[in-house]
Amino acid sequence: MNASHAASPVFLNLLADRQGKPAALVFSGAPQEGLPETLGQLAQQLPCYFRADAAPPAAGWQPLAEDEVLHADGAFGSPAAGVKLIEGDWALQPPERPSGSQAASRALALQLVQLVTNDAENVEIEAVLRRDPTLSYHLLKLVNSLGLGLQRKITSFNQAILILGRAQLRRWLNLMLFAAREDDMRSPMLLARVSVRARMLELLARATGQGKAAQEQAFMTGMFSLLGVLFGVPLEQLLAPLHIGDAAQQALLHKAGEVGELLSLAEAAERGEFADVTRRLDALQLSAAEFNAIVADATLWMLEVTAEVPSNG
Repeated sequence: MNASHAASPVFLNLLADRQGKPAALVFSGAPQEGLPETLGQLAQQLPCYFRADAAPPAAGWQPLAEDEVLHADGAFGSPAAGVKLIEGDWALQPPERPSGSQAASRALALQLVQLVTNDAENVEIEAVLRRDPTLSYHLLKLVNSLGLGLQRKITSFNQAILILGRAQLRRWLNLMLFAAREDDMRSPMLLARVSVRARMLELLARATGQGKAAQEQAFMTGMFSLLGVLFGVPLEQLLAPLHIGDAAQQALLHKAGEVGELLSLAEAAERGEFADVTRRLDALQLSAAEFNAIVADATLWMLEVTAEVPSNG
């Protein structure tokens, strides 16, 4: 690496395997020194690659065999025999029409998100949970697995909601919206991408000196930013019944306000538009090194949460 090369922003793009599931990371950006040490941790958890025009960003990163990678921005069918990894925006394409049961499960998850976002009473949330045995089972499993010094297992939804707390419940439900479903091959990649984006926005909000409430709004904005893609309907239509805060609403629909700036920054990084990323970081008075650490930390967080979110096939 060139020691004189000034720090510049990077991103870690997610690659899928032949079945469309998250399988590897590829480094995107200029070769440089001083990259986050957490990049080495990532290489211990899944295959991590760099392209021929780059250099290994950390120990454990391997050169990418381009002839084994298929670029797909749409449906890719059955890849050729030598293809091992899929890159591109294929997961952002409109969904196929889901089956009745799967569509109903996802719709109920969205209804729960609406109730929690609108501060509904626990009894209303519990009534919806009772209509989806998969969601209710995984909620109780989550709360019981947390420990929290409890002397006995939690067996009621009301107990689970109280113990988990509204903020954690909202985060969990947002993730469950994207949980893998047999009828939607895009789900695992969408979950991974939206998790990185949401955590990035939260950490960026923190790094720019915004308070806890603003950080939560930033996280919610990241999570909701791909809801329109998930359901295949206009985002404005999905947001209408949620009554979310003005900051998140303006960011999602118009890329406006402080959170809107953070969302635009994250999207530019995803597209590899690093000149735009640098300009936006300068406006926020954040260094490229700070941004790169956030990218790595958000990716590590994504690996944690996607390992915990079950398949709802």
